[in-house]
Amino acid sequence: MEHAATTPDPASPERPEPAEPAAGPRPRRRDRHGRGMRGPLAPPQVPLVLSRAEVFGDLVAESAQRLERLWPQLSSVEFSVLDVPGDPELPISLDDEGGVPLGTLLSGSRNGLPEQIFVYRRPVELRAKNREERAQLVHEIIVEQVAELLGMAPETVDPQYGQE
Repeated sequence: MEHAATTPDPASPERPEPAEPAAGPRPRRRDRHGRGMRGPLAPPQVPLVLSRAEVFGDLVAESAQRLERLWPQLSSVEFSVLDVPGDPELPISLDDEGGVPLGTLLSGSRNGLPEQIFVYRRPVELRAKNREERAQLVHEIIVEQVAELLGMAPETVDPQYGQE
């Protein structure tokens, strides 16, 4: 039997036509070697990365909110985070051992500004070994500054002060 050479018919292609033409080029998610992002790393509601400063700011805000629930007059006090002490506008007060301060209270009596409590992030981070210890130290610093502002003992401001 002899086979005749067949030529492809231009009217009938070898591959079937797609049912729907593409609306345009799709965005390229991978490089030409098939590597690259395969999908999202985390669900949209979970933050991928929080900086140490953001986590520390959250600790200060949580502690301030906890004390504001106990003492409503603290709603006018501003709680702020600074990286290190050394701002020429702020008074420098050394801690009990004569070392680097961990927080500062700025009275609002000057210039009609509200009272401000500053917590210094880097000195606190260097003294605390882990997140739990850091959270406890931040809360103790804020309680001490609030106690100074209100003219009370820290144990009166927060009955759980000094307890582990």
